[in-house]
Amino acid sequence: MTLPDSSVRALIFDFDGLILDTEVPIYEAWSENYAAHGHVLALEDYVGCVGSDFHRFDPKLHLEGLAGEPIDWNHWDERREQRALEIVNSLVDPMPGVLEILKQATAAGLPCAVASSSPRSWVEPHLERIGLRDFFRLTRCVDDVSRPKPSPELFLTAAEGLGISPANSLVFEDSLNGLVAATAAGMRCVSVPNRVTAGLDFTGCALRLDSLAAMTLDEIVAAVGG
Repeated sequence: MTLPDSSVRALIFDFDGLILDTEVPIYEAWSENYAAHGHVLALEDYVGCVGSDFHRFDPKLHLEGLAGEPIDWNHWDERREQRALEIVNSLVDPMPGVLEILKQATAAGLPCAVASSSPRSWVEPHLERIGLRDFFRLTRCVDDVSRPKPSPELFLTAAEGLGISPANSLVFEDSLNGLVAATAAGMRCVSVPNRVTAGLDFTGCALRLDSLAAMTLDEIVAAVGG
């Protein structure tokens, strides 16, 4: 495969909600915690922590504020995490278009990396399970940095590990925190919202797609320009 003449020399992918449809199960599991206490977790509030950690929106503190009392999170964390994991482990296919883009990147000789605000203990087992681990030269996870997205640190360390400059790296992201991080890193970003993040404003991205199946890699590279 021959790509258009471009400055893109590497691809960096988010994981949750971009490679595997984990964001919906996680949001639904949090919503069940809220419902058990008689409250609703509004999606427009929850998306503040998607692609990052709980510093921008903490669903635990938010629910305790609504309930007006402390909550036994030892119990509810275990229940929520078990529920989310059951659903995620039932997912055997990556998000639409992901496998095709990775195969096209391999054919074109473009190295790929994952940069995720989730821990490696979450990301790498799922990559192995769905058969995608070997497509990525490296993974950079929240364990590897001092701050998650929207800090640019994850993307910068991924590009450094690939030996590619930020300006020659193209990021694929589903969250606004990811777009902010990529922009701060000096990288172009293709935003691919999922069902949780679809309502966000992705102004500033180099390209917005409803799915990675919407375009081939050479079409994406041509669209983001050199």
